[in-house]
Amino acid sequence: MELGSILDVLDKKTILVTGATGFLAKIFVEKILRVQPNVKKLYLLVRATDIKSALRRFQTEAVEKDLFKVLKEKYHTNLQNFLSEKVILVPGDITCENLGVKESFLKEDMWRDVEVIVNTAASTNFRERYDVALDLNTFGAKSVLDFAKKCINIKLMLHVSTG
Repeated sequence: MELGSILDVLDKKTILVTGATGFLAKIFVEKILRVQPNVKKLYLLVRATDIKSALRRFQTEAVEKDLFKVLKEKYHTNLQNFLSEKVILVPGDITCENLGVKESFLKEDMWRDVEVIVNTAASTNFRERYDVALDLNTFGAKSVLDFAKKCINIKLMLHVSTG
């Protein structure tokens, strides 16, 4: 698949990214924001209990890193405005029903609007306790699939895995 066709697929799409502060997700989100500014919305699921914690995690673990340097140079002081237009941070947890999204209006918006889901949430700690890894990497992926089934405009669900 050519890069142009990938950009075309994501043009004017609403995308849900799980594990949004993880290594691969940060790279994916930055790349989309940089090369496909016509993306409609990015819902970023961040493991957090509330929006304030989700915002703090996204800022410190993603936006403030060198990875976002090109976007910072491109948008300068308007980066936060650009991000607020494109990004909706969603506090949650893929191991919970409905991804742990507590706000009913937010769940309904996501079920109505999300067209693409990229599930990158996982434990990549290969020394993780089995029950913890199973809960996150297996049952969490099932929870994302269950959520995707409720999205009325879903076109694609991509699950990223280490193995």
